[in-house]
Amino acid sequence: MQIENDKIGAHNGSLLAEHRRRLEFVKETVKEPEWVVRKLMEFEVAIPSWALGTGGTRFGRFSGGGDPRSLEEKMEDIALLHALNRSSGAISLHIPWDIPDDAGATRALAAQYGLRFDAMNSNTFQDQAGQRHSYKFGSLQHVRKEVRRQAIEHNLEVIRYGVELGSASLTVWLADGSCFPGQLNFRQAFQHTLQGLQEIYAALPADWKMFVEYKAYEPNFYSMTVGDWGQSLLYTSKLGPKAFTLVDLGHHLPNANIEQIVALLLMEGKLGGFHFNDSKYGDDDLTVGSIKPYQLFLIFNELVEGMNARGMDHARDLGWMIDASHNVKDPLEDLLQSVEAILLTYAQALLVDRQQLKAAQEANDVVAAQEVLQAAFRTDVRPLVAEARLRAGGALDPLALYRTEQVRKRLIKERGASGVATGL
Repeated sequence: MQIENDKIGAHNGSLLAEHRRRLEFVKETVKEPEWVVRKLMEFEVAIPSWALGTGGTRFGRFSGGGDPRSLEEKMEDIALLHALNRSSGAISLHIPWDIPDDAGATRALAAQYGLRFDAMNSNTFQDQAGQRHSYKFGSLQHVRKEVRRQAIEHNLEVIRYGVELGSASLTVWLADGSCFPGQLNFRQAFQHTLQGLQEIYAALPADWKMFVEYKAYEPNFYSMTVGDWGQSLLYTSKLGPKAFTLVDLGHHLPNANIEQIVALLLMEGKLGGFHFNDSKYGDDDLTVGSIKPYQLFLIFNELVEGMNARGMDHARDLGWMIDASHNVKDPLEDLLQSVEAILLTYAQALLVDRQQLKAAQEANDVVAAQEVLQAAFRTDVRPLVAEARLRAGGALDPLALYRTEQVRKRLIKERGASGVATGL
């Protein structure tokens, strides 16, 4: 289903007077508000196909109903999100969960919806039906050559699908590792993994990027073969200029200084992009900004500073993606909240007075530096984000309109109350 433009227009009309009043107040209190609005209009966050269905935990899954039953329905849901917020015009697919029956038709449907295909994601952390060799003891790291070969071929297949759909990047996340001391030869596991990644890298089209994602633990708990940003950086440095580290905010040990990691990867030209989510304890995959909003702001502060230092395009030179699992929320409402949190935080980071911050740093004035950052973080930038959405043709309050139109109720009526999205 889709929400018609006239309903978006009527919704905006009912809120316009109050929006303009709030916007004028913000314009009087921040520098260069028009520049911030333009930057927000350019910014886009890719939606992962797997986040559109109700997620779960290893203990159970509680369907909310109306989950997309096919790739086409997933694209329909993302088009709905994009119509509401005008910042979700990209979809990130997971293979084999989202293999298109007809790549040409899928690409045409995406164009009809105004969507593009972002990073393709491979899957060697599960055994699929009919799969010849098991990944129980790893994929690219596996001691058996035939298992490693199977994992390589799968990634090459993902690249081929991506080429057909117009994608330009591959994300590789490996569940490889060990659960017990002595289970694995660390050096051999690294070498096998590097050799596999090198073969996959060699198959990348000239304009593609490879993102190597790391994770501190889970599903293996003694070691992970790509366990932290240093290991990912080591792989990507050995692979070549088209390989980059991908940062998932939930893939760190507790209290890791993610903003420092981001700054150094940017400095080295090896930061490829993000999987945004939030967490209280580990890889919780919660709504972006719901637990640690100030940490998210500090990360974006380093992103803006680092991208500016390298002359990078904020909207296009890094991959901006969400990676979340929704268990107790309506997945589409959760994604609307996550995109909103990302845009709000990006806007706050744009407001940081870089000259004042640098002067405070050079003078070792710790108090002044903190004041500069917190002044930006405490600024209510919601009217600026809403204005960017309004100018782009979206809804002033996407979540409110979603609920007014009873989208989930209509999806349940259309798709059923107990469906399971592909891949879940």
